[in-house]
Amino acid sequence: MRNIIAFLFLCLMPALSTAQQKPIAEKTLGNCSSYNIAGNEAVFNCENGKVKLQLCSGEVVKIWVAPNGNFTRSNPSFAVINEDLGWTGAINVKEETSAYEIFTASLRIRVNKAPFNLQVFDKYQKLLFSDYNERGFVKNGDKVTAYKNLRGDEQFFGLGEKSGPLNRRGNSYKMWNSDQPCYGVNEDPLYKSIPFFMSSNRYGVFFDNTYKTEFKFGTDSNDYYSFEAPKGEMVYYFIYGNDYKEIIKRYIDLTGKPIMPPKWALGFSQCRGDYTREDQAREIAAEFRKRNIPCDIIYQDIGWTDGLQNFEWRKDRYTNPKGMVQDLGKMGFKMIVSQDPVISQATKEQWHEAEAKGYFTTDIRTGKSYDMPWPWGGNCGVVDFTKPEVADWWGTYQQKPLDDGVRGFWTDMGEPAWSNEDATDRLNMKHHLGMHDEIHNVYGFTWDKVVTEQFYKRNPNKRVFQMTRAAYAGLQRYTFGWSGDSGNGNNVLDGWQQMANQIPVGLSAGMGIIPFWTTDISGYCGEVKDYPAMAELYVRWMQFGIFTPLSRAHHEGSNAVEPWLFGQEAEDISRNVIGMKYKLFPYIYTYAREAHDTGLPLMRALFFEYPNDRETFKLNEQFLFGKELLVAPVVEKGAVTKDVYLPEGEWINYHDGKTLHRGGQWITVDAPLEVVPVFVKKGSIIPTMPVMQYIHEKPVYPVTFDVFPATVNQQAAFVLYEDEGENRDYEKNIYCRTAIMAKTLKEGIEITVSAREDKGYKPAGQRNFILKVHTGKKPKTITVNEAKIKKVKGGQFHKAIDTDFNAAWNWNEEEGVIEIKIPDTGKESVIKVL
Repeated sequence: MRNIIAFLFLCLMPALSTAQQKPIAEKTLGNCSSYNIAGNEAVFNCENGKVKLQLCSGEVVKIWVAPNGNFTRSNPSFAVINEDLGWTGAINVKEETSAYEIFTASLRIRVNKAPFNLQVFDKYQKLLFSDYNERGFVKNGDKVTAYKNLRGDEQFFGLGEKSGPLNRRGNSYKMWNSDQPCYGVNEDPLYKSIPFFMSSNRYGVFFDNTYKTEFKFGTDSNDYYSFEAPKGEMVYYFIYGNDYKEIIKRYIDLTGKPIMPPKWALGFSQCRGDYTREDQAREIAAEFRKRNIPCDIIYQDIGWTDGLQNFEWRKDRYTNPKGMVQDLGKMGFKMIVSQDPVISQATKEQWHEAEAKGYFTTDIRTGKSYDMPWPWGGNCGVVDFTKPEVADWWGTYQQKPLDDGVRGFWTDMGEPAWSNEDATDRLNMKHHLGMHDEIHNVYGFTWDKVVTEQFYKRNPNKRVFQMTRAAYAGLQRYTFGWSGDSGNGNNVLDGWQQMANQIPVGLSAGMGIIPFWTTDISGYCGEVKDYPAMAELYVRWMQFGIFTPLSRAHHEGSNAVEPWLFGQEAEDISRNVIGMKYKLFPYIYTYAREAHDTGLPLMRALFFEYPNDRETFKLNEQFLFGKELLVAPVVEKGAVTKDVYLPEGEWINYHDGKTLHRGGQWITVDAPLEVVPVFVKKGSIIPTMPVMQYIHEKPVYPVTFDVFPATVNQQAAFVLYEDEGENRDYEKNIYCRTAIMAKTLKEGIEITVSAREDKGYKPAGQRNFILKVHTGKKPKTITVNEAKIKKVKGGQFHKAIDTDFNAAWNWNEEEGVIEIKIPDTGKESVIKVL
């Protein structure tokens, strides 16, 4: 009998195996038969689920597909904080034989009935966005996927900080925050997950799912693209805009405005892996000042603290940390220290405290605190920042160095580290708000939220400095970013491709609403053994890096990358290019405010300003800095020229202020080692300040406006933004603005400095405005408010800039520039150059 049973079992095994391996049948929504309306929501009832369209505004539509018919989710959105974007009134659904239609002022939304198929048209009936046949939504087990029609000419941009070309068409990408040291030029995923992209077809999509989402932009078919998640809800937002700027603005309306950094954060900063000693910090600071190289920030890396993460200074390395911070402060330096999101088991007192309070993530197999291997400090407990009680506890600890005068933090390894796709054991980790597969991508985000909110709570009306490595959509409300461990770990001298890749990585980060960002200048990875051999790469990385808003030089371990180590030539070039950044501070700070108001990054891809120029879709090695300046860093070893694409208009070599190039073409320009090609668009005004050793070393200084006149009957304009720079009053719109306009006439140039827009802030003291008008032609006469002003010689003119508040002018023959000095009275001044 046993033999018969065994024989039957063996015969049945293949059938059982086949049954077990049979894939789960895909489900689509089927036909749609009815709808319900409630407020600004329309719910469409289908054979296999429901679809809710929520009108946040006439341009932003939330689409939620619920296969089970229940519009519930395990956690509220981590990213979206506001869905009330201006929609008023009721939704009117027009029913036709084959479809339902909803109209807004900007969109026509069509729901085809059999089968369900969603289409979005603009008001001119041009199709923008469409489900792919009946597969607009497909469910396969827990997996949810959206398939969308792919136009032949459609291009895609975004997804936050990603490697590879800016144009995502033809590639696929995953969202899984990953610790990727020395990552390759096309490696994916990286440290941040921002599931928001934009299409050249004038829309954006934010897929609000925190699991390991994946985006396939035509890799599976030329007919469709897709986005999917292994679990969770199919919730996404369709965002329409006339251009990329409008899409970005509406995205931050959903997810929040970027915080502004303290003004000094926009200067230069220096770091190193072993910056972990008081004597070293003092020595480095003194050397910067001795060599007259501007610098605002000195970092301290992970070894500054006695144990992860008790925020106590290491007693064997810091004898008087509070005194050190104060002394560096007198020299103009601000200190930033690192923090990790874990408690080492070796930090026994704090570890036992957190363990007793239940502040660690737990292991579902044991019910105990998850035992996390960590790159530093041995095994650790992972602090569960999704648990509300953790916030005040963490805030108390992190306040210790802040009370000593430290100005902020860089939050490192918040992926958390060593939790990449292959680290499947982490999926046994349970957080207060869910299992790790759901929380992983928002873990660093929840940490950064606690860091910033606790900073604000304990340091009233002070701006936070917090720079993070791992993040999720919405991070702009709490933190800034850097691109992690870039560079070539095998051979630091062969890091040219990695440096070049940092340009699209930074531009992509900006499109993920990380407007305040930096690369590690020099690259983080690789042993620096031959400084003379490294000098060229270092200089070229520096020339790119000073045009990243946060500009930090950093390298691993004991590999020092201070400018003077690479030889006199490299030091001199670095001093000059860093000085260029300080000179541009008024320009940069004005764009920092624009980033806060609109989400637009300071570093921006050219298609932001020239969306109809298809050549801009493939520019990965140049960018706009603000709107007026075009930067084209040299990224090839040994190169002394640079091929640059200039979009429409006319462009002037910013360094000489004279050489003019016609736009709409590629040009080749000279770029010896000391030159980073920078161009200013004709018809622009660029505000600058004197170079200082740290931002606002002199609180009162003249503001210079470089005027590059437009063509006849056209005008150049700029609106200078100023505020206190370190408090949060900007959030209350306490600031001042000064508009300047230069109109080119047949007989000359008329410049109007408008009355200061006073919103509760005034400049620190009496100062002059200097107008440098790049005409190449000596004027006959200059008047201010119809009164003729006197001409003075160059030496006398420049000597009196800080002390004499009477209008005057000088002709700078060598530069071909008219220099005009007028006092900043806060009232309107009209200057005529004839």
